[in-house]
Amino acid sequence: MKADDRKCRQPDDEAVDDRLGRRTADVELLDRPPVNGKAGRCRRKTRSAEGENVDEVGDYVASELAPYLSSGAIEHRRALVLGIRRSAGRWTISSSDDQELVADIVVIAVSHPAPALPKALLPVLSHPKLVSDPTKAGAFEVIASADRVLIVGNGLTSADVVAALGGRGHYGPIISISRRGLRSRGHPAVVQDPYGDFVSEPITRASELLRHIRQALHAARQQGLDWHPVLDAVRAQGQQIWQALRVVERQRIARLARPYWDAHRFRIAPQVETVLDQAVESGTLGILAASIASASIEGHEIVVDLKERRLGTERIAVDAIVVTTGPAHGNILRSQPFLAALEEAGVLTPCETGLGIACDLHARAVGADGLAERSLFIAGPLARGTFGELMGLPQVTEHAVFVAREVEALLTVDRLPSSASQSA
Repeated sequence: MKADDRKCRQPDDEAVDDRLGRRTADVELLDRPPVNGKAGRCRRKTRSAEGENVDEVGDYVASELAPYLSSGAIEHRRALVLGIRRSAGRWTISSSDDQELVADIVVIAVSHPAPALPKALLPVLSHPKLVSDPTKAGAFEVIASADRVLIVGNGLTSADVVAALGGRGHYGPIISISRRGLRSRGHPAVVQDPYGDFVSEPITRASELLRHIRQALHAARQQGLDWHPVLDAVRAQGQQIWQALRVVERQRIARLARPYWDAHRFRIAPQVETVLDQAVESGTLGILAASIASASIEGHEIVVDLKERRLGTERIAVDAIVVTTGPAHGNILRSQPFLAALEEAGVLTPCETGLGIACDLHARAVGADGLAERSLFIAGPLARGTFGELMGLPQVTEHAVFVAREVEALLTVDRLPSSASQSA
């Protein structure tokens, strides 16, 4: 396989999706925090006006928490949660340090689940150069400089893998695949204010939302703007947009339009974009709209049958495969034992959109009986099936404040009976 023998094939900025019945506009270096309480300091790469990467959010959060940690108002325990169970109207949390904590209120704020290996790659699970989780330390040490590499997935992680391999001196051919061949887009050269109003008149259908976005894109072009400010407006208004949609419409968006949204919403850093552009230009990197039909080990190689979109099947041989399909949200409740146990007990259920854990508009977990657990909350990205856009730092911060206020309100209600009896 030679990447320079393959063309980088990406769809046009506008694609036709017959299942939605509408023409749709194709609508950060990865640093995944550890899950389940083992995270250290929060760090996020941000850009200065000059385009530099600056670590600032982690320092700010650490400084804000420091007084509460030193006073004992907040206790940070570094341990794995092994189980959460109800007992006499309260919650008992068992952890890997052999301790149990009893709480009146629990907020589940775990991070994204680990990637899931595509079923088609199970026959090559034993190959030493199958990298199923590129976020693990030393994941790329098994890949030699001249190795032919197949990357499964075309999002942010894929872009980071290409950049990371280049930084390690890798010069072998790389092919990166996804079903639609969409590559993550970059940031605008000049920052533009969000453009478009998608909430003044509630939009209740997926096709209607896509039509409004397309119209906004056209209007933006008429004013000399590109797509960035329009998608920024959709992101900023995302939670209001999501709330107006019925569950079935949310499911349609998650199933059909999400790849286009992700390609434009999750943008790669300028430095990484430059690396990708140069790799495509030189023929080292090929980006294809394809999926894996089958895979097998033959000697030291991995032989893969690629099912290319509208082009049939082609067999390639590679030395290494890196899986960058992203978090396995559909399997979130099986990603950790304590979540699985809560699901088996009927306390937690998966979100109907497949984006996380089911909760109501108060962020309370919804159980198998369809009722909300008044003292169990879901915070962060895993609540986005209910709340919509919850991936960016501003939205996650706002949601954290929202959940904190819900907890405060619950504490206030629970204190009222005792206060009333004392005054009597």
